[in-house]
Amino acid sequence: MINSLYVHIPFCIKKCLYCDFNSYSNNELQDIYTNSLINEIEKIKGKYFETIFVGGGTPTILSLKNLKKILEALNKFHALEYTFESNPGTITEDNLNLLREYGVNRLSIGLQAWQDPLLIGLGRIHSLHDFLEGYEAARRVGFNNINIDLMFGIPNQSMEDWIETIENVIKINPEHISSYSLIIEDGTPFKKLYDENKLNIVEEDTERDMYHYVINKLKQAGYLHYEISNFSKVGFECKHNITYWRLSEYLGVGAGAHSFVNNKRFSNFKSLSQYINGVRENNIIEECTLQTHNDLLSEYMFLGLRMMEGISKKDFKKRFGEDIKIIYGIEIGDLIQKGLINENKNNIMLTQKGIDFSNQVFVE
Repeated sequence: MINSLYVHIPFCIKKCLYCDFNSYSNNELQDIYTNSLINEIEKIKGKYFETIFVGGGTPTILSLKNLKKILEALNKFHALEYTFESNPGTITEDNLNLLREYGVNRLSIGLQAWQDPLLIGLGRIHSLHDFLEGYEAARRVGFNNINIDLMFGIPNQSMEDWIETIENVIKINPEHISSYSLIIEDGTPFKKLYDENKLNIVEEDTERDMYHYVINKLKQAGYLHYEISNFSKVGFECKHNITYWRLSEYLGVGAGAHSFVNNKRFSNFKSLSQYINGVRENNIIEECTLQTHNDLLSEYMFLGLRMMEGISKKDFKKRFGEDIKIIYGIEIGDLIQKGLINENKNNIMLTQKGIDFSNQVFVE
């Protein structure tokens, strides 16, 4: 059963220097893209999604006219958790009020860092002041489920910068915090600077210290560390993202959006012009792959182990018809011996050391 819907808005004021998402700073196609997206949404069969996540790009860059049109198209699904991503430089009381009017009940704000020089270095369009104004406005209009995205390992970021960021974010008391290490992706300006040895990257030991600090500090502040990079107050875990980590089915609409249905992974055309033409011609799929049994086994394991509660042995057997030890007994024994995973009667999960070496675990 498909319980989750992802909606992609591919427009930004300016693309950040680290970003490899399917986003464009050319906003001229916003009107025609909106109409194409609505056309795709209207073709969805069924009247219910448990979660909707509108991401980008920057969804709050949409004009109020286009934002309202998309919200009206999505209104029929009555999602229990309904998230909009936002950039502090594009948050206004007008678009926040419109989101609330149409039932959006979760806001995700991309802060990244507390220090303006680091924000400038990342190519962000906003200042700390913009973030604080947007956050306060979101609270005023009634959002009581807010996520803040943070990034560590930023070029020129010190441990003191990171401590200041975490301490101040805790003070404003969001319900959810996502904390990701910067990854230098191919095709980004950061990758070019890195290759030219012009990027002052954080040393690996400092980057690990930053990660351990956020885990410990947020735990002390009452946040549940429920996934490798995600923390929440009790009851405010992101249900939409858990869909991905549990290898449950989801549908994606918009340019470059991915779906996972009936053991198939498929994605729409990334190119805006190809997507728009594809919607018109009823042919929007760029790639489609049928996952083999072994593909599904592997994905279930490495996605599920991202969750701190780990893999349920009972759920594994229910889904795949075999005991997890029959499939992965050797690997599990080896990883337990290395201190990278733990096992109890019901679950298999990463240890603290395993979190640090999670890629090694996932490869196994």
